[in-house]
Amino acid sequence: MTAAGWPEEEADDPPALSGRWRRLLVRVWGRLAAWAGSEGERWVLWLPVSFGAGVSLYFGLRQEPVWWGGLAAVGGAAVLLLAVRRWFALAGAAMALLMAAAGFLVAQAHTVRMAAPVLTRSIAGATVTGRVMAVERRPGAVRITLREATVSRLAPEQTPAALRIRLSDRNPAPAPGSVVRLRAALLPPQAPAEPGAFDFQRRAWFMGLGGTGFATGAVEQVEAPPITGWSTVSIAFERARGAIAERVAAAIGNPVEASVTTALLNGEEFGIPEATLDDFRNSGLAHLLSISGLHVGIAAGILFYVVRALLAAVPYIALRWPIKKIAALFGILSALAYTLLVGAPLPTVRSVLMTGMVMGAIMLDRHPLSMRLVAFAGLVTIAMDPEGMLGPSFQMSFAAVVALIAAFERGSVRLAEWRRDAGWLVRGLFYVGGILLTSVVATLATLPFSLFHFQQIAFYGVLSNLIAIPITSFWVMPWSLIAYALLPFGLEAPALIAMNWGDRAVIWTAEFFGRLPWASLTVPAMPVEGFAALVAGGLWLCIWTRRWRWLGMLPILAGLTSPMLVARPDVLVSGDGAVAAVRLPDGRLSASVKSGGRVTETWRERDGARTAADPWPAAGGWSDGERSLSCDALGCLYRVRGRTLALPRLPDALDEDCGAADAVVTPAVARGCRAGIVVDRWALRHEGAHTLTVTEEGVRVETVRGLRGDRPWTGGR
Repeated sequence: MTAAGWPEEEADDPPALSGRWRRLLVRVWGRLAAWAGSEGERWVLWLPVSFGAGVSLYFGLRQEPVWWGGLAAVGGAAVLLLAVRRWFALAGAAMALLMAAAGFLVAQAHTVRMAAPVLTRSIAGATVTGRVMAVERRPGAVRITLREATVSRLAPEQTPAALRIRLSDRNPAPAPGSVVRLRAALLPPQAPAEPGAFDFQRRAWFMGLGGTGFATGAVEQVEAPPITGWSTVSIAFERARGAIAERVAAAIGNPVEASVTTALLNGEEFGIPEATLDDFRNSGLAHLLSISGLHVGIAAGILFYVVRALLAAVPYIALRWPIKKIAALFGILSALAYTLLVGAPLPTVRSVLMTGMVMGAIMLDRHPLSMRLVAFAGLVTIAMDPEGMLGPSFQMSFAAVVALIAAFERGSVRLAEWRRDAGWLVRGLFYVGGILLTSVVATLATLPFSLFHFQQIAFYGVLSNLIAIPITSFWVMPWSLIAYALLPFGLEAPALIAMNWGDRAVIWTAEFFGRLPWASLTVPAMPVEGFAALVAGGLWLCIWTRRWRWLGMLPILAGLTSPMLVARPDVLVSGDGAVAAVRLPDGRLSASVKSGGRVTETWRERDGARTAADPWPAAGGWSDGERSLSCDALGCLYRVRGRTLALPRLPDALDEDCGAADAVVTPAVARGCRAGIVVDRWALRHEGAHTLTVTEEGVRVETVRGLRGDRPWTGGR
């Protein structure tokens, strides 16, 4: 074999090549082989990336693959790997292919495992009985999750495994574990508001959630069999979260401050007012409200140092027992307990894996921070919840950690040399600089994901984190651990009050920076292709260590500019036809109704618009030459780039509109309509939400079903 891993016979020069070209090819191949060899320890980091690519491939399909598709892919890749195992380069490519096939298979198996009945139609006035598994306290309402449910108008085999129902807060919320009966209006999980928008149907499928709804009557508690199995543990922690919320509310009078303190203690963000959440988002501090790596790491680290200090204070133990390793074990246990208490969201699970491996490395006398550690944690997390990999929580948490460790690898040695002989003042400056650098790196790393999922950039995130993170690390989290220790004895009030002083400072920081001019910028939705380029470029930049890693900046720049290359649609129609919107000359959307709920809010966010335009007029309209809207009692006509789109309000207008318009959009049934494009009740029911974009060639139509296809969670199979 050659040094590059190819067999000797393949290394021979083809006879057709001249000596000059032969030398050039040998030189180029040798340089590439040298580069590849210099990154030898980093190649393994691409295996979790390949695994995730296989998961993405599965979810990107428009049709569900045959049941044996994943198995066949894994088997074929394994055979290929065995066939080329003697050649290093080919074996590496085959291994990456095998990992991609394994990711595809795991995602497919997870879909089958989570299969459960899902509502396909709305049900009004149903009597629902079920066990309360979760209680979410929200401003003005309570939301409960029911399992073991029965629905009066559904057969057992059609009844979802879990239902989420909204209750009024006028009555006390039912206790977790109790069985309740209520009258409710039930709805299927909501489809995307437009093609490419967040797919709650898919998320609900993997949550085991078969429907949502709201109660239309009082909640009645009924006799129930005892709780058994894992549900006992789950309900116990749910009750603990409720008890913590009540204790915090009793100790802290201000509801806003109490809600933030509760979120940090038990993971419940639902009670925080929307205005406060907006301040945290605009200031770049929203991650402090979501229990993630920062909180788990601080909690485990504090307990690690406290236990180690206490054991070191006893000479007999300190001289005979491995106190550092014992403290690391306590750190692992604290991370596990904290995760269970806050409900084990995906970022926290990732953090527990990371924390467990860091503490495990300490127990094994290994270096605790490495990119391989992150790769292993990512692989395990994706395997546990493949669909969760597509969400912002997983992506943003891993992006921040990968970028921070990559930065640590680049500069840790030099910074350690500078810090070794520094005095206390310089060490303090190093600490401040470390927080600043951490904030900059984490902000830049999570920026692409914030743009893709939320269409938002927080400009003052670095400054706000420079203030809020030290307060959280050195004041809020230590007092939270003290409060945990005192809760069983009912003595937690002083610790909660002290903790709230820090929370108050964090809230003030969020309000100050979140309300400054240009605190945040909203941008149009990024196309999937641009997002994929950003992710690929970021991985290339962080995984490699040589100068060629900077080539990753090219796809990053391409991804960042991609939103400017995609035109937003001129007309949008909701999946039920109840709401439509047209684009104004200033780029904003004007909806057919004054308040379209979450649908119009999603449209506005994906437009990158901060404010909503006035709805369509009852009569009259506007015109700027290229675009015009004219309305009367029967409906509206929208003209753009020489095309006419009819938007009738009443069926009586269909005959005239169908004969004159290029496209007709109506929530009614438009049988026999002669227009070139017809979006009516049947089209909406079959295809979901529609968008219409007028170009020089004509009117381009995109639909939710056309983009995501027919999958188990869409009801198309």
